[in-house]
Amino acid sequence: MPSDTHDAEINLIPGTPKSDIVAFLYSNPDKRFSADSIQDQLNVPQGEVTATLTCLNNDGLIEQTEDRYYCALDHRDDLRRYVGSLNQLERMFDGKNYDEHTNRDNSQLDDIDEDELNAEITVLEAELSQE
Repeated sequence: MPSDTHDAEINLIPGTPKSDIVAFLYSNPDKRFSADSIQDQLNVPQGEVTATLTCLNNDGLIEQTEDRYYCALDHRDDLRRYVGSLNQLERMFDGKNYDEHTNRDNSQLDDIDEDELNAEITVLEAELSQE
Protein backbone atom coordinates (compact mmCIF):
# COMPACT_ATOMS: atom_id res chain seq x y z
CA MET A 1 0.00 0.00 0.00
CA PRO A 2 1.39 3.45 -0.90
CA SER A 3 2.52 5.71 1.89
CA ASP A 4 0.56 8.84 2.83
CA THR A 5 3.77 10.81 3.20
CA HIS A 6 6.12 11.74 0.40
CA ASP A 7 9.65 12.94 0.98
CA ALA A 8 10.03 14.05 -2.61
CA GLU A 9 9.48 17.73 -3.26
CA ILE A 10 6.35 18.64 -5.17
CA ASN A 11 7.71 20.31 -8.29
CA LEU A 12 4.70 22.48 -9.12
CA ILE A 13 4.58 26.20 -9.80
CA PRO A 14 1.24 27.89 -9.10
CA GLY A 15 -0.38 29.37 -12.19
CA THR A 16 1.14 26.87 -14.62
CA PRO A 17 -0.93 24.28 -16.53
CA LYS A 18 0.74 21.52 -14.51
CA SER A 19 -0.30 23.07 -11.21
CA ASP A 20 -3.73 24.05 -12.54
CA ILE A 21 -4.48 20.47 -13.63
CA VAL A 22 -3.36 19.05 -10.27
CA ALA A 23 -5.46 21.65 -8.47
CA PHE A 24 -8.50 20.88 -10.62
CA LEU A 25 -8.27 17.10 -10.14
CA TYR A 26 -7.55 17.28 -6.40
CA SER A 27 -10.39 19.79 -5.94
CA ASN A 28 -12.67 17.12 -7.43
CA PRO A 29 -11.22 13.98 -5.82
CA ASP A 30 -14.25 11.73 -6.37
CA LYS A 31 -14.57 12.46 -10.09
CA ARG A 32 -12.80 11.32 -13.24
CA PHE A 33 -12.24 13.61 -16.22
CA SER A 34 -11.33 13.15 -19.86
CA ALA A 35 -8.53 15.23 -21.36
CA ASP A 36 -11.17 17.14 -23.34
CA SER A 37 -13.20 18.03 -20.24
CA ILE A 38 -10.04 19.18 -18.42
CA GLN A 39 -9.12 21.29 -21.44
CA ASP A 40 -12.61 22.83 -21.47
CA GLN A 41 -12.59 23.54 -17.73
CA LEU A 42 -9.12 25.10 -17.65
CA ASN A 43 -8.98 26.65 -21.13
CA VAL A 44 -5.52 25.21 -21.81
CA PRO A 45 -4.52 24.27 -25.39
CA GLN A 46 -5.35 20.62 -26.17
CA GLY A 47 -1.79 19.56 -26.98
CA GLU A 48 -0.50 21.08 -23.77
CA VAL A 49 -3.20 19.34 -21.71
CA THR A 50 -2.38 15.95 -23.22
CA ALA A 51 1.38 16.34 -22.71
CA THR A 52 0.93 17.66 -19.16
CA LEU A 53 -1.46 14.86 -18.20
CA THR A 54 1.04 12.28 -19.47
CA CYS A 55 3.84 13.92 -17.47
CA LEU A 56 1.74 14.15 -14.29
CA ASN A 57 0.68 10.51 -14.64
CA ASN A 58 4.27 9.35 -15.25
CA ASP A 59 5.43 11.33 -12.21
CA GLY A 60 2.81 9.63 -10.01
CA LEU A 61 0.89 12.82 -9.26
CA ILE A 62 -2.38 11.74 -10.89
CA GLU A 63 -3.91 8.53 -12.17
CA GLN A 64 -5.00 7.60 -15.67
CA THR A 65 -7.70 4.94 -15.69
CA GLU A 66 -7.88 2.16 -18.27
CA ASP A 67 -10.64 4.05 -20.08
CA ARG A 68 -8.34 7.13 -20.40
CA TYR A 69 -9.90 9.27 -17.69
CA TYR A 70 -7.80 11.19 -15.17
CA CYS A 71 -8.29 11.57 -11.43
CA ALA A 72 -6.60 12.43 -8.16
CA LEU A 73 -4.80 9.70 -6.23
CA ASP A 74 -6.32 8.71 -2.88
CA HIS A 75 -2.95 8.37 -1.13
CA ARG A 76 -1.45 11.77 -2.09
CA ASP A 77 -2.23 13.82 1.01
CA ASP A 78 0.72 16.06 0.15
CA LEU A 79 -1.01 17.13 -3.06
CA ARG A 80 -4.28 17.70 -1.22
CA ARG A 81 -2.42 20.00 1.18
CA TYR A 82 -0.79 21.79 -1.79
CA VAL A 83 -4.21 22.39 -3.38
CA GLY A 84 -5.62 23.46 0.00
CA SER A 85 -2.84 26.05 0.26
CA LEU A 86 -3.61 27.33 -3.24
CA ASN A 87 -7.30 27.62 -2.34
CA GLN A 88 -6.45 29.46 0.87
CA LEU A 89 -4.25 31.95 -1.01
CA GLU A 90 -7.00 32.50 -3.55
CA ARG A 91 -9.49 33.26 -0.77
CA MET A 92 -7.01 35.63 0.89
CA PHE A 93 -6.47 37.66 -2.25
CA ASP A 94 -9.91 37.30 -3.82
CA GLY A 95 -11.32 40.68 -4.72
CA LYS A 96 -8.03 42.51 -4.17
CA ASN A 97 -6.88 44.77 -6.96
CA TYR A 98 -3.09 44.88 -6.77
CA ASP A 99 -0.92 47.04 -8.97
CA GLU A 100 1.67 44.72 -10.48
CA HIS A 101 4.51 47.23 -9.97
CA THR A 102 3.92 48.27 -6.37
CA ASN A 103 2.04 45.26 -4.98
CA ARG A 104 -0.23 47.74 -3.25
CA ASP A 105 -3.96 47.67 -3.19
CA ASN A 106 -5.15 50.39 -5.62
CA SER A 107 -7.74 51.56 -3.10
CA GLN A 108 -4.86 52.71 -0.86
CA LEU A 109 -3.50 54.82 -3.71
CA ASP A 110 -6.86 56.57 -4.15
CA ASP A 111 -6.59 57.94 -0.57
CA ILE A 112 -3.34 59.86 -1.24
CA ASP A 113 -3.73 63.65 -1.22
CA GLU A 114 -1.32 65.17 -3.78
CA ASP A 115 -0.91 68.46 -1.88
CA GLU A 116 -0.16 66.61 1.35
CA LEU A 117 2.38 64.43 -0.44
CA ASN A 118 4.10 67.43 -2.02
CA ALA A 119 4.26 69.19 1.37
CA GLU A 120 5.86 66.13 2.94
CA ILE A 121 8.41 65.91 0.12
CA THR A 122 9.29 69.58 0.63
CA VAL A 123 9.87 69.00 4.35
CA LEU A 124 12.04 65.94 3.68
CA GLU A 125 14.10 67.80 1.04
CA ALA A 126 14.66 70.68 3.48
CA GLU A 127 15.84 68.23 6.15
CA LEU A 128 18.25 66.64 3.70
CA SER A 129 19.70 69.98 2.62
CA GLN A 130 20.42 70.88 6.30
CA GLU A 131 22.51 67.72 6.79
